[in-house]
Amino acid sequence: MAATVSLSFSLDPQHHYLSHNAHFKPHQTFPLTTSFPIPPKHPFLLPHRYNRYASKSSSSSSHSTPSTDTSLSYSEDPFRTGRFLSNEELEKLKLLENFRYGQELESGSLSVRVMRAEEMDDIVALLADSFAESMCWPSGYLSLLRFLVKQYLIERRALIPHTATLIGFYREKKENGALEEEEEEEEDEEQLAGTVEVCFDIRGANASPPTPTAPKNSPYISNMTVKNSLRRRGIGWHLLRASEELSSQMSSSREVYLHCRMIDVAPFNMYTKAGYNIVKTDSILILLMLQRRKHLMFKKLPARRIPSDISDSDEE
Repeated sequence: MAATVSLSFSLDPQHHYLSHNAHFKPHQTFPLTTSFPIPPKHPFLLPHRYNRYASKSSSSSSHSTPSTDTSLSYSEDPFRTGRFLSNEELEKLKLLENFRYGQELESGSLSVRVMRAEEMDDIVALLADSFAESMCWPSGYLSLLRFLVKQYLIERRALIPHTATLIGFYREKKENGALEEEEEEEEDEEQLAGTVEVCFDIRGANASPPTPTAPKNSPYISNMTVKNSLRRRGIGWHLLRASEELSSQMSSSREVYLHCRMIDVAPFNMYTKAGYNIVKTDSILILLMLQRRKHLMFKKLPARRIPSDISDSDEE
């Protein structure tokens, strides 16, 4: 039987609501909860080599580019799962491969896409360091924590396309008088900004879900993390929006869920502003298990627009 360790992440990139925890340095994260199991050995294949931070994204408002081409050759698939996929899964895998979300921010631009295999170690470090700092774990436990997080991500990756880990890249704006040479170096200045995980259906649901338990057939958002140096730039907000947009494409369910700890007021306000409402709250008895009480929050996603609806944009 697989051993599990329950992990909770809590911080918010847009607010200084943890002033009493000023020792948080490397990263900051949102209060979305999960469990990191140690799974049995299973096949996992890495893709071919490529630039780990290569991402093509628009710097305009949010958008995505789904594809209906299901002729995926194994050598061209950057999201190899190590198992055979049905035609429907291949279509969704291609959609994940082509998904892009882009947004212009006041200080720069953000692009979001699905994590690739070679970027896993960076995400492991981001999640493990964030959790260790937020929970004041001794540095001696960091290597163990990274091992658990990596095993968890490997297990989750094997469930693609029923779940996906999104990563955001931030590029700071150049001054108007920047030289052309500086513009040529712009690609090198793109940096990993944050990550978030989304599961889309029951096959991608976590084996050890946090309480209160969300419906397994609906999309569920968890493990949102933003670098501490990039706080208060709207990155967390747009990681949430990107998760919702991808969920609306990958799932027929219009309901999306997430958890928020009761003590995390600022994130709760952000989720409320984004349209989330409390469904259920942990019993006080959860404190006996040395866990923080959490809200299960829910949002009804709007129906996807079809081309015939675009003519109604005058009302908007």
